[in-house]
Amino acid sequence: METQQVPLTADEEAVLRSLGPAMKVLVRAFGADLLREQGMSSTEYSVLMFLSEAPDRTLRLSDLANRCQQSLSAVSRTVGRLETSGLVRREQAAHDARSFNAVLTDAGLSRLQEAWPTHVASVRRHLIDNLDGLDLHALAAAFEHIASQGVPCDDPCPPEDPCD
Repeated sequence: METQQVPLTADEEAVLRSLGPAMKVLVRAFGADLLREQGMSSTEYSVLMFLSEAPDRTLRLSDLANRCQQSLSAVSRTVGRLETSGLVRREQAAHDARSFNAVLTDAGLSRLQEAWPTHVASVRRHLIDNLDGLDLHALAAAFEHIASQGVPCDDPCPPEDPCD
């Protein structure tokens, strides 16, 4: 039995059509601010941030890739760059000889703390200041719900929207 679909309202259609471009603009704006003011990519910032929040400032590379919403190879390249700078070190996982962990060094934590004000100012300027009057708690809950149902980057991504 076929279910009849109700067409989108004008407001629903407007949300749908504006979401993708808005996300792309935000990602680019956050990245541009970090690169210009800190000489750091947004992926590098994300790696440092997620490691700083992890127990013992340590995450398996595969878990770090999932949190960064990047492929394992992309995060591994980023960790390599950060490792060269002394901000992260890579070590073999204790319970799995095939896996590696990324560990945030003291220098990496200091570098994150140095970049944090730039990131917060960018997020406020490009996102938060544009959400005046909206219920941010409800908006965050809706986004979290949507993200929890998402397609992991291990699944094939369309060629025009690569995973990494």
